[in-house]
Amino acid sequence: MYEKIKLDWFSNIKGDVLAGILVALALIPEAIAFSLIAGVDPMVGLYASFCIAVIIAFVGGRPGMISAATGAMALLMLPLVKEHGLQYLLAATILTGIIQVGLSLLRVEKVMKFIPRSVMIGFVNSLAILIFMAQVPHFWGISTMTYVFVAITLAIIYVLPRFFKAIPAPLIAIIVLTALAIFGGIELQTVGDLGAITQSLPRFFIPEIPFNLETLQIIFPYSIALAIVGLLESLLTSSIVDDMTGTESNKNRESRGQGIANIVTGFFGGMAGCAMIGQSVINVKSGGRGRLSTLVAGLFLMFLIIVLGELVVQIPMPVLVGIMIMVSIGTFDWSSFKYIIKAPKTDALVMLVTVATVVATHDLSKGVIAGVVLSAIFFVAKISKIEVQKRRAANETIYVVTGQLFFASVEDFINKIDYTVENSKVMIDFTNAHIWDDSGVSAIDKAVIKLRDNHNKVTVRGLNASSQKIIDKLAIYQDTNAQLKAQ
Repeated sequence: MYEKIKLDWFSNIKGDVLAGILVALALIPEAIAFSLIAGVDPMVGLYASFCIAVIIAFVGGRPGMISAATGAMALLMLPLVKEHGLQYLLAATILTGIIQVGLSLLRVEKVMKFIPRSVMIGFVNSLAILIFMAQVPHFWGISTMTYVFVAITLAIIYVLPRFFKAIPAPLIAIIVLTALAIFGGIELQTVGDLGAITQSLPRFFIPEIPFNLETLQIIFPYSIALAIVGLLESLLTSSIVDDMTGTESNKNRESRGQGIANIVTGFFGGMAGCAMIGQSVINVKSGGRGRLSTLVAGLFLMFLIIVLGELVVQIPMPVLVGIMIMVSIGTFDWSSFKYIIKAPKTDALVMLVTVATVVATHDLSKGVIAGVVLSAIFFVAKISKIEVQKRRAANETIYVVTGQLFFASVEDFINKIDYTVENSKVMIDFTNAHIWDDSGVSAIDKAVIKLRDNHNKVTVRGLNASSQKIIDKLAIYQDTNAQLKAQ
């Protein structure tokens, strides 16, 4: 236990602290932007980012991963806020957390094994594209100096680490270029232009709503959607950070931790959130590995708001844009261009559909669902190919079935049997086949009964244990066998 605590919290103190500080600085404009997307005050997103980051540091299952207010969640909240206001959003946030805790008890993290690699690649690439697209309004067509600051930021980020690695390059870029902009009197868009920051701590309160069935009917659909999207993004991001760090994480604990964090956040005036792949990538690439980095990110975010609020609002947006462009470049899986050429066409198509859906809808969950559904369709089409070989042996006709017999392959199976034969012995051999469902059993019934109608003696052999079990439960021809034996 002691070794686990030491590993998670104190094995990388310097790297975690510096990375956490950088993440906190990058969180501010995003939290404000997501608040505006949701139609609420900027402090709602900032309080959410603070609460979620601090709580998840203790109860999450993926050390070094950053959770806070996110764009995907904010998009789902907008209709609720427009129709019913902030208090209902806070109640929905609390209910979202309760649902997530409940889903963790049902081991919802096991659904991750049903997400194919092609969908994961598409998820990562689409997220990288969305991160970049979100930066475009903050630098495109604004001013020449904006382009200059973005370029200088990128130069510092990519060149400085070759000579100096003690402090993360993005953090140096923020400090140096902010000072240059302030003391040089350079006109640039700043964090303060996105929204006002109130220099105060969040306070505990219970949402001011009627506690009745009508309220539950209003918030429940939103909470379900937020819970599912939040867990999906968190579990996918957790897997990505696992790959980046070469370590494993506790997905069930992460699911439960996300729920706990959202419950607490709702009582402190914050909106629902989940894992952020962009900030998590910043954290990992800046040397953050342990829970301490997540805790520092949350605490330093509040320190920035309360103590340094007047200074924070002067941070130039082009500097933060440069950092997020770096994140998008680092997040994108550049080997996926080779993957499109080398991978099976169906896998490449699934990846492209996932990316296209996410970019078109700005909803990561829809892209993942589209990719998983398309993968399932391709998989069913692939395994539904069944072979039925006919051969003669002495006075007997033998049909050797090879493949998987289920709803998608029954038609091919039925059509490959010759029902014109009369007064003969027919054997259907399932040694190389497997029967999966009621449709498969019904197909065997149909074939056997039609053959017996022509006065053929039909036997079925080679069923494995699982196939025999479902045949014994559902097959009609089994009853016919018993009647024939009785006669």
